[in-house]
Amino acid sequence: MTSTVPAARQVERVVSPFHTYEGAGFPVRRPFPTGELPFLDPFLMVDQVGPVDLAPGEAKGAPPHPHRGFATIQYVIAGDIANADSRGHRAVVRAGGVQWLTAGSGIVHEALPTEEFLAAGGRQHLLQIWVNLPARHKWTEPVSQNADAADLPVVTTPDGAHLTVIAGTTHGATGPFASVTPVLVVHARLAAGGRAAFTAPAGHNAAVYAMTGAARVGDVPLPDGHLAALDRDGEHFTVHADGGPAEVLVLAGEPIGEPVARSGPFVMNTAAELRQAEKDFALGRMGRMDG
Repeated sequence: MTSTVPAARQVERVVSPFHTYEGAGFPVRRPFPTGELPFLDPFLMVDQVGPVDLAPGEAKGAPPHPHRGFATIQYVIAGDIANADSRGHRAVVRAGGVQWLTAGSGIVHEALPTEEFLAAGGRQHLLQIWVNLPARHKWTEPVSQNADAADLPVVTTPDGAHLTVIAGTTHGATGPFASVTPVLVVHARLAAGGRAAFTAPAGHNAAVYAMTGAARVGDVPLPDGHLAALDRDGEHFTVHADGGPAEVLVLAGEPIGEPVARSGPFVMNTAAELRQAEKDFALGRMGRMDG
């Protein structure tokens, strides 16, 4: 009787980031969506803001804007963000915290620096990750979930890694958020020479994004700001710090496998649903921000 050892995942491609501006004009580094990688089902987007040191008055945010058909993950690594929406949710996400906003049928949302952070300045660093919703969940009621840094499990491995688990389960720890789309989202801090091993079921998509510093996935170099999309055939993969310390974002998820129609802040399945979303927003059916 022979046992089968799960195959290692291979890097399918390494993509370079696109630099753009969002919200009121803050710069972001975006590994996808780009022409090279439109999306990584079920993930629709990853934006990195910073790390950057801001002088007093320099911080910018995202004024009121709508969402429908997907979920947003706002992970604040440094600085703070004051969130508000048309459903009356108000929450400040401070360093190490996360807001998980399932937009569902539609919501208007704003994400602004707090008055204190705007006045004092300081280091700003955050990630914005968009996760698609299957068609059967695109019309659910919007839900806002929030977690402070203390709510996120952190695993320290013998191989020189500190893993903050935002969603899914790895290394015996499970993130605090309920997600209708099964995903793994991990912020891995790797010491110089450190590494961390991960598993994702065969058939799921997986990727590693180098947030700060250079890394390697297996034997493939991953420069700072680049993303490695992995094949679906294997189950396990290992991320190494390449030279000095590195911080990486590890993503894995079960593909939804449905048509994706997207236009700005709306992600649906058909062009007709996008037109309806635009009409509903214009008519105030997603709610309005006070003032």
